[in-house]
Amino acid sequence: MMYLFTNGNEMMKSVEKMDLDATDLRLLELLQADASSSNQALAERAHVSPATCLRRVARLTAGGVIERRVALLSAERLGAGLSAIVEITLDRQGAEHLAAFEAKVMAEAAVQQCYRVSPGPDFVLVVQLPDMAGYHALVQRLFTQDANVRNVKSFFSVHRVKFETRIALPRSAP
Repeated sequence: MMYLFTNGNEMMKSVEKMDLDATDLRLLELLQADASSSNQALAERAHVSPATCLRRVARLTAGGVIERRVALLSAERLGAGLSAIVEITLDRQGAEHLAAFEAKVMAEAAVQQCYRVSPGPDFVLVVQLPDMAGYHALVQRLFTQDANVRNVKSFFSVHRVKFETRIALPRSAP
């Protein structure tokens, strides 16, 4: 059992770590590269039977190791070419204020990622928008109209060097 803590000793949640063998790791590696494969194709590439593959993937999904399968879209081709990393500092950091800000951010489609961080700002957001006008509208909705937002610091991407969703998995013994 692993415990995650916030400031002080307030426990946020506990996460059960799943034991993974070489087959599980191989399946996860293959799924991270291409989650659109059929069960048959995945089983062949993992060197297991289709029934084993299906059972293992279902177990990994039920255990929360596989959270979801998605398609990665091209922001530029869809007209959402402005990426920004935004630091947010709240005026009041009580649990109810943090939760209220998180709820507001969760409802905003332009926010791709939101992290509560420490030390430094209270939150770091990754946002994807069509242009600077879209960013300005987001600032008005999320930050300017919220009396609890003390500071906003934005960093705009001028060139993406790397974008990866893959999690480095431990190497199992052969």
